[in-house]
Amino acid sequence: MPQPKIHFSTSELKLKTDSDSFVNIMAAPLTDQEKRKQISIRGIVGVENVAELKKGFNRHLHFTLVKDRNVATPRDYYFALAHTVRDHLVGRWIRTQQFYYETDPKRVYYLSLEFYMGRTLQNTMINLGLQNACDEAIYQLGLDMEDLEEMEEDAGLGNGGLGRLAACFLDSMATLGLAAYGYGIRYEYGIFNQKIKEGWQVEEADDWLRHGNPWEKARPEFMLPVHFYGRVDESKDGSKWVDTQVVLAMPYDTPIPGYMNNTVNTMRLWSARAPNDFNLKDFNVGDYIQAVLDRNLAENISRVLYPNDNFFEGKELRLKQEYFVVAATLQDIIRRFKTSKRASTGRVSFENFPEKVAIQLNDTHPAMAIPELMRIFVDIEKLHWDTAWSITKRTFAYTNHTVLPEALERWPVELLETLLPRHLQIIYRINQVHLDEIAALFPGDLDRLRRMSLVEEDGGKRINMAHLCIVGSHAVNGVAEIHSNIIKTEVFRDFHELEPKKFQNKTNGITPRRWLLLCNPGLAELIAEAIGEEYVKDLSQLKKLNKLVDDDAFIRDVCKVKQDNKEKFSQYLENEYKVKINPSSMFDVHVKRIHEYKRQLLNCLHVITMYNRMCCSGLCRPLQAAPGYHMAKMIIKLITTVGEVVNNDPVVGSKLKVIYLENYRVSLAEKVIPATDLSEQISTAGTEASGTGNMKFMLNGALTIGTMDGANVEMAEEAGMENMFIFGMRVEDVAAMDVEGYDAMAYYKRIPELKLAIDHIKSGYFCPKTPELFKDITNMLFNHDRFKVFADYEAYIKSQEEVSRLYQNPKEWTKMVIKNIAASGKFSSDRTITDYAKEVWGVEPTDLKIPPPNEPREALQETARTLKK
Repeated sequence: MPQPKIHFSTSELKLKTDSDSFVNIMAAPLTDQEKRKQISIRGIVGVENVAELKKGFNRHLHFTLVKDRNVATPRDYYFALAHTVRDHLVGRWIRTQQFYYETDPKRVYYLSLEFYMGRTLQNTMINLGLQNACDEAIYQLGLDMEDLEEMEEDAGLGNGGLGRLAACFLDSMATLGLAAYGYGIRYEYGIFNQKIKEGWQVEEADDWLRHGNPWEKARPEFMLPVHFYGRVDESKDGSKWVDTQVVLAMPYDTPIPGYMNNTVNTMRLWSARAPNDFNLKDFNVGDYIQAVLDRNLAENISRVLYPNDNFFEGKELRLKQEYFVVAATLQDIIRRFKTSKRASTGRVSFENFPEKVAIQLNDTHPAMAIPELMRIFVDIEKLHWDTAWSITKRTFAYTNHTVLPEALERWPVELLETLLPRHLQIIYRINQVHLDEIAALFPGDLDRLRRMSLVEEDGGKRINMAHLCIVGSHAVNGVAEIHSNIIKTEVFRDFHELEPKKFQNKTNGITPRRWLLLCNPGLAELIAEAIGEEYVKDLSQLKKLNKLVDDDAFIRDVCKVKQDNKEKFSQYLENEYKVKINPSSMFDVHVKRIHEYKRQLLNCLHVITMYNRMCCSGLCRPLQAAPGYHMAKMIIKLITTVGEVVNNDPVVGSKLKVIYLENYRVSLAEKVIPATDLSEQISTAGTEASGTGNMKFMLNGALTIGTMDGANVEMAEEAGMENMFIFGMRVEDVAAMDVEGYDAMAYYKRIPELKLAIDHIKSGYFCPKTPELFKDITNMLFNHDRFKVFADYEAYIKSQEEVSRLYQNPKEWTKMVIKNIAASGKFSSDRTITDYAKEVWGVEPTDLKIPPPNEPREALQETARTLKK
């Protein structure tokens, strides 16, 4: 008998679930006694700890928030707790910086325009080992910890995978004891809040700072000038950038704690401020008022996050953001280099700059760092060009995140000429030296020169920022084996032929602290009981679970944890979305930003096909019923429209539900992922660089249905193809089809169920009042579908049938789940960062524990001496 399915969809990330009825493995929630058993991973409850936390909570409520319990709101209680937990960070934060000063290690700087941090409170409690003590303290104060955690705003300073990866990397760098810093922009408005109104996406501003941010510390003493516009003066002393417009960069520091090692690193985000003399040169009263109002023009630089990381728009404000963050950051890096303990003993020499500084460019967004560092070295520090270029190349490394042509940054020369005239000159000179080398190696090969130039001439002169990053870096990496191979053999083939050793692979990873301990404590504790708690810092130890694959008691326990998570999420859906679902259904989840290459449309066609199969007595009677990215919004509307019909059809009943979860974000992912049975990773082979959602689902006990794309390939290698539902074309099949030509109409005519599903969309079956509503979607599918949805439809449907068959056997399903969890160790960001550290940055991770703040300074110096030995 077919099982009920629940399809969840989310905002610009998307979620979908199909649930089939299955043996109900109901489980009661944990009792207080059981919760208190959970002390190993989440910290020990000590009487002194609890008393101290309660005292700190009451102190902050009184002195920081100026409230008492009579008038305090739930948000006040959250802030009191956040400040209390932060108190435990601050001493370690200061001690970490003292330790770095004493040891003078090589420092790693991670430059990213996005850091998708999510919430901070619970992650901090876990990494400091305070979770259980805080739970007990809040319980004794008569408050509910989950209610307080829900008060925290997500720090949504990212669009999706790239920004969330940066956040995971910061956690791992701190946990591995690296002297690392994250640098980015403190956007006043993060990724927009998504609302679904009558099936359409509506964007609302994400005013995440409106209540304040207890985790950040403003550092006005380190405010720095950033220059724009102006002109270049040439003299016998060299080039000088003059008559510029100045914007000030104000740093805000956020502590990044490692897991249980007393290391607290720093994420420094820059906020734009207008200088006090901004536009006040010609003063009179009228001009003064206008000049003060015009300060907003300067401060707009850090106002809002651009909401699309897979499409290059070429807006001036975006280029300003990119230069703003790198200009401020490089000044900060050089200040720290010049004031290090070693530098303070003698004259500063930049010759050993790359021995003390490693800068990682997270995609091309911070690429202007390369010409900016050259400008500093040549124009300000007066280094010879060749010396400066050698130092620059040895300092930078570049991570590529996409192979989609429309996502690659190409800045118009005329915009650079106006905004950053000196940098354009430097880029031209870098390009000339680069092309001279190519010409010497490949005489007469003009086509190669054109392909490898930093300056593109087709359709207006543009600077190819990926080429700039490759030429200006000593290491270039992709983020999964298949992606890195595509980079080497296709996208940057000429560059790889020139310098093959420069190109590497660094398969992405996720932090198990947030994506297991925090979001799935039941599974985390179950694993700790089975194999010990060391896996939290060494995820490869999950392989030990293989010996429990046939253990009936362990299988029951894994089932019970999953069912608990599904019931909790079902309750959340009922409370927040007023949707009632059967928690014994299969939760089939598709979480992605909406984009054609991620193929939400393929998923939608499967939903329609299942719906048609359930309506075996003919057609059921239909019910009446990304910003700037038209097709994405149409896809959302299609999903919600199909869901409206399916969810209200009496013939289908509870056998199939389609739910689009609006405003997908980190805190919602932490609820969805532990409850998921089936993870959809169905992009066209060769288009998804890596994916990290796939790893999160795998670690949390979901099985994967997917193509051989991105990190899915390595997941299949680790878990075995037989333990995943792999379907569809491989990269070479897609390439062959590109040569032969893709004929969507042929598939439509040949496959009756596909034809019926498409006819439903074309005819207005799901929207009879506006039958032409989805003509843009069907037109795209037939006439210019680069991602070949129809070509993989048949294989996808068959794979879904295999999923349904296995799900009807809960024991076998759960055994496969355990095999997947056991195989997910490779996908820890600790492993990824260890690889970067050793193979790109030239630093060694350490498990050395920095002495806590209550130990004397001598203990710190002794630890520093131990490290140097």
